[in-house]
Amino acid sequence: MKIAIQGELGSNSHMAARAMLGDVEILPCAVSAEVLAKVVAGDADGAVLPIENSLHGSVAEHYDLLLELPVRIERESLRRIRHNLIVLPGVKFEELRQVISHPVALSQCRRFLADHPKLEVVSFYDTAGSVKHVMADGLRDVAGIAPELAAEQYGGEVLIAGIEDHAENFTRFHLVLREDAPPATEVGKEADKMSLAFAVEHRSGTLVAALERLAVAGVDLTKIESRPVPGSPWEYVFYVDVRFGTAEQAERALAGLRGHCRMVKVLGRYRAA
Repeated sequence: MKIAIQGELGSNSHMAARAMLGDVEILPCAVSAEVLAKVVAGDADGAVLPIENSLHGSVAEHYDLLLELPVRIERESLRRIRHNLIVLPGVKFEELRQVISHPVALSQCRRFLADHPKLEVVSFYDTAGSVKHVMADGLRDVAGIAPELAAEQYGGEVLIAGIEDHAENFTRFHLVLREDAPPATEVGKEADKMSLAFAVEHRSGTLVAALERLAVAGVDLTKIESRPVPGSPWEYVFYVDVRFGTAEQAERALAGLRGHCRMVKVLGRYRAA
């Protein structure tokens, strides 16, 4: 399989793809829109994208892309995220003057960075890309913050491991396929979770009524997120995740929403991680 990811080889998305799918060909992309464009065009068989981090929150852009494009969520996985200070082999901590990484990674390492105020903190386009840059340019006074796989990929050295603020740092990843792609779900792994997007009329009580439809259907609402509708100020699309025991429950939930909402899209049915 060819799997597109946002970022470089050695990133957390690379690690998630490998954990979910084994030995696959990874297609690194600069931005998330490019990732899903490759899937839609058929240049990639699928994509692995982060959707939510337990410290940083949701990746809003990815919700927008899932709604806009003809793709579906096929599978999800949870990964414990560990951030490491990675340098050129042999570099000592005292030599460092600057730390670079993706802004989300930097925000998850605030305590470590606050404890070392001499280090200038600079945002970079990717975690693994920061290590690639340090190694390619031979920078002895700069460290990247990235997964251990990035050190293996580019020949760096983990100077300090596990510098994230909290040990309970997890990211939820989605495997995304084209909407018309054949199922890739493992045998015996029946779906018990569904991701939906819906929009309601801008009137009093419409959101409460929509959520009541889910409750009556007997599904368990595990997440709700809102995103603005472009061109319609103060109107929103709501994204929800629900758990269900039977396919009939899922169908009842959909029927209830479709009878009440002006737009409903199933983003995917899959096995909960």
